[in-house]
Amino acid sequence: MRRREAETKRRTNETEIFLSLDLDGEGAGAVDSGVGFLNHMLDLFKTHSGINLSVVCRGDTEVDAHHSTEDVAIALGETFREALGDRKGIERFADCVVPMDETAALVAVDLSGRGYLSFDCPDLANGKCGTFDLELVEEFLRAFCYRGGVNAYVKMLKGGNRHHEAEAVFKALGRCIKKAVAVTSDKIPSSKGVLE
Repeated sequence: MRRREAETKRRTNETEIFLSLDLDGEGAGAVDSGVGFLNHMLDLFKTHSGINLSVVCRGDTEVDAHHSTEDVAIALGETFREALGDRKGIERFADCVVPMDETAALVAVDLSGRGYLSFDCPDLANGKCGTFDLELVEEFLRAFCYRGGVNAYVKMLKGGNRHHEAEAVFKALGRCIKKAVAVTSDKIPSSKGVLE
């Protein structure tokens, strides 16, 4: 089986990003997005997905965290799509409920190649964790899903501390990605014979 890894360099007037990943890793790598809360979420994601992930982003965080958060998600999605290739043999579907203390999040994914996000987490629509605007959780997931060809359903089953809610979402996403990228056959997992 080929090594499922890729890297992306992305530069705009707002951010400069280098991102590399290995879908068949052990959750290793260093994350330096320039946004502390995003670093924490990406560390949770890589730990629970088992994906080796390295990120360096230099962005206009003096404005706010929006550009860096969205652009890292774009780079992650594009790199993820490239590493998956034709998706031959992958499990494709996965779902997971993750409790985080008093909260619990449900995430389900389909690595269909068609990006979509359903996000039902009302408490993460506004407010802050430290200086991080929590509405950026949805922005991050949307950019990742659409660029990565991931269909994702995200629902907060039990709310509580907003930091815990965000942690539950990223842990559940990581667990789902780990299951969905697992190679379990030698066939394209689609009755159409192609995922795109």
